[in-house]
Amino acid sequence: MFAIVKIAGQQFKVKPGQNLFVPHLEGKAGDKVEFSEIILHEEEGKISTAQPAKVTVKAEIVNELIKDSKVIAFKMKRRKGFRKKLGHRTQFTEIKITSVA
Repeated sequence: MFAIVKIAGQQFKVKPGQNLFVPHLEGKAGDKVEFSEIILHEEEGKISTAQPAKVTVKAEIVNELIKDSKVIAFKMKRRKGFRKKLGHRTQFTEIKITSVA
């Protein structure tokens, strides 16, 4: 049994018991979250893609804030003396899928 879920604009293939790193979600460790925007659902070999899906994916937040490695964007214009160093660290939330029902 699996489902393809849309979380924060990205699609994830989820199964019960699976841990995922998703874009940062509001909440603390131990909070329950529910995702109802299901794109595809498979159960016992039957695939359904109905848009008003009657399926919801329930998950629990394991770790509320995880930062990815640093990404550096260096801008420079030659012979002008212009140099700019920008960077960021993408923030993620670790969730554990408890049920697909």
